[in-house]
Amino acid sequence: MHAIKLKKGKAKAAYQRHPWVFSGAVADGGKRPQNGEMVQVIDDQEEFVAYGLYNGQSRVTVRLLEWDVDRCPDEGWWRMQIQQAVKAREPLLRSPDTDTVRLIFAEADFLPGLIVDRYANFLSVQVHSSGVERIKQVVTDELNQLLRPRGIYERSDASARTHEGLPAASGILSGELPPEWLEIKENGLRYQVNIIEGQKSGFYCDQRDNRLLTASYARGKRVLDCFCYSGGFSLNALAQGATSVVSVDSSALAMDALKQNIALNGFDENALKTVQADVNKQLRRFAEGGERFDLIVLDPPKYAPSRSSLEKAARAYKDLNRRGLLLLEQGGLLATFSCSAAMDMGTFKQVLAWAALDAGKEIQFVRQFTQPEDHPIRASFPEGEYLKGLLCRVL
Repeated sequence: MHAIKLKKGKAKAAYQRHPWVFSGAVADGGKRPQNGEMVQVIDDQEEFVAYGLYNGQSRVTVRLLEWDVDRCPDEGWWRMQIQQAVKAREPLLRSPDTDTVRLIFAEADFLPGLIVDRYANFLSVQVHSSGVERIKQVVTDELNQLLRPRGIYERSDASARTHEGLPAASGILSGELPPEWLEIKENGLRYQVNIIEGQKSGFYCDQRDNRLLTASYARGKRVLDCFCYSGGFSLNALAQGATSVVSVDSSALAMDALKQNIALNGFDENALKTVQADVNKQLRRFAEGGERFDLIVLDPPKYAPSRSSLEKAARAYKDLNRRGLLLLEQGGLLATFSCSAAMDMGTFKQVLAWAALDAGKEIQFVRQFTQPEDHPIRASFPEGEYLKGLLCRVL
C-alpha cells in the first residue's frame, strides 16, 4: 500500500479526524498511487495518521476513512459502514407518513463520495469519488441485501465527478428501471417524482422538516413559493389552510410535477397558481403590479459553491431577499433559505439585515431552520452543515 506523507505542520486536521487532505498538505516525492486507490497517510515523522482514498487530480487529494491502523478498510468495512448508516435511519424508515429518506450522506456517515436516497421502493445513488467508483458493486449488493428495493438507479452526474476525473454516469445498477413518475410520501402528502430526469437525485428531502414548520404559519394566508420545484412548500401550505398559493419556478418539468401533485392530493386547483418564470424577474413583475403576500418562501439553488464565490453570492442573496421583503404586508413572514455551505448562519443573518435596510423594512428573526436528521452534521466535518434558513417577520 502506498504511503502519502504530509508536510510538517499539516497533519493536525487529519489527526482531529477531518476527512479531507488537501493537495497543499501533501509532501512532494515518492511514487504516486492510482486515482481511487487505498493509501496510508503518514505525518512528517512517518507516523500513521489514517487510511484513505487517493485522487491526485482532485484538490481533495485523500478522503480519509479510518484512523485505526488495525482496521484497514476492506469489503467488510464498507458493508459495515453502510449497515450503520441505514440503521441510524430506522425511525424514519418505519414512518407511515414518509417513504423518502436520505440513507447515506457522504462524509457525515464516514462514506465520503457516496449519497443514497430512498424513494418508496427505489434507491437513487450518487457516486462522487473515484474511490467509491471502484467499490460501487459492493455498495449495490449491500443495499440490495439490506433493503430489497425494486431497483437501484445511479444519478452520478454531478460536477463533483469532474474534479475526480470521472465522467458523468447514470443508469440502472440493479433491478427495475424506475417509472417516469414514481409516487412517494412525505409528511402524509403524496408526490410524483422523476428519479431519472429530476433535479439532484429526484427530490429535495432535506427540506422535509422545514416545509412542515413553515406551513404551520400558513393558515388563512396568501403564500408565494419561489423556486418551488415540485411544490413541497406549496402543498404543505395548502394542507395547513393557506387561502391561496402562487408557485414560481423556471423549470417546465417542475411545473408539470407540481400540477400532478396538486391533483394527486385532491387540492382545489383554483387555490394554487403556477408561474413558470425566472424568479427574480417575476418578483419585479409582482412589485410592478402591486401584488402583496402574507408569507413568502425563497428556496434558491446554491449561490456559493465555494468560499471564493461567497462575496458575489452574498450580493445575490441580498437582492433576492430585498425583492421578497418588498412584497410582504406589514406583519408578513419571509421563510428564506441558503443551501451554500460557505454561507454560515451569522453571514446569512447579516445578508438579511442588509436586504431589509435596502428595502426600507424592519425585520425580526422568528425562527432558524436547519437540515433534518437524515442529513446529520459530523462534529469533525462542519462543512456538512450546508442548509440553513430564517423565518423573518416584517414589523
